[in-house]
Amino acid sequence: MADSRFFRVAGKLSLGELAHRCGAELTAEANPDQVFSDVAPLDTAGSDHVSFLDNRKYIDSFRSSSAGACIVHPDMADQAPPGMQLLISGYPYKAYALVAQAFYPRPTVEASIAPTATVDGTAIIGEGVRIEAGAVIGPRAEIGRGCLIAPNAVIGEAVVVGEDSIVGANATLSHCLVGARVNIYPGACIGQRGFGFAIDPAGHVKVPQLGRVIIEDDVEVGANTTIDRGTGPDTVVGAGSMIDNLVQIGHNVRLGKVCVIAAQVGMSGSTVLGDLVIMGGQGGIAGHLKIGSGVQIAAQSGILKSIEPGEKVMGTPAKPLKQFFREIAILGRLAKKGKGTQQDDG
Repeated sequence: MADSRFFRVAGKLSLGELAHRCGAELTAEANPDQVFSDVAPLDTAGSDHVSFLDNRKYIDSFRSSSAGACIVHPDMADQAPPGMQLLISGYPYKAYALVAQAFYPRPTVEASIAPTATVDGTAIIGEGVRIEAGAVIGPRAEIGRGCLIAPNAVIGEAVVVGEDSIVGANATLSHCLVGARVNIYPGACIGQRGFGFAIDPAGHVKVPQLGRVIIEDDVEVGANTTIDRGTGPDTVVGAGSMIDNLVQIGHNVRLGKVCVIAAQVGMSGSTVLGDLVIMGGQGGIAGHLKIGSGVQIAAQSGILKSIEPGEKVMGTPAKPLKQFFREIAILGRLAKKGKGTQQDDG
């Protein structure tokens, strides 16, 4: 169960209500009126808890679980222990996320402006906004209805933050337009000068960075992530994209809709990613490339050329997934053969 010092459960919910919220189907034996108090993992759940099974690795935990109800794929439903009520879903993890949101909805923002916050007189502050201690709101900035600006966050001149967004503690925003329901985690730095200069032995010449950062609706930007503003074209993060902690996005990058970018990824300037791109942690993308929609890039991969839509790649330089593993297998066999030859020669 979640620690009540940090998380407050909204209240008890019936099985029927939970099934409705997550789009799951109840089995014939399930009681839609039975009430549950919380979500919990399979190993620790009790009779008034809802759990989920999304991975066959945990089938033994499922079989022995004391959870009162469980969200499960239809292919694994027959493994449920006696008495467990089932919510059947083709996407158990997504369904669990919706159930957990029902028990733990986003806390309501209580409007206030801390005495130690600094809000410029020309800034526009929407209804129900909370601005916490030490935050700075610059001239002509616009903060939409229901936003939370956490302690020591800095919202620069003319920056726009859409309604119901959160700007975390110590985050810094400049030269950017932020959409609705965006969550910017602590320490993120958005809209700073891009890494652009003309190389000259006599001294490098900085190129003015005259673009902006556009963050569309429903985006998450992880802690200590940096997104540079464009040189002239804007840097754009598409709607619904999820960016992990410690990611660097260079100037003029265009990130498509609902992309997922894991921690410590670096994207060089002017790279364009399509929709639904997934990139594993510590990967790097060279500049001026095009990454097609639906591409999946494995962790620690180095992308040195453009990738066609739908491809799965891995390695440095990145190769199609099947080719990468085939080459690894061949190298393994050669190494084994070489070791055997050395033993014979000895």
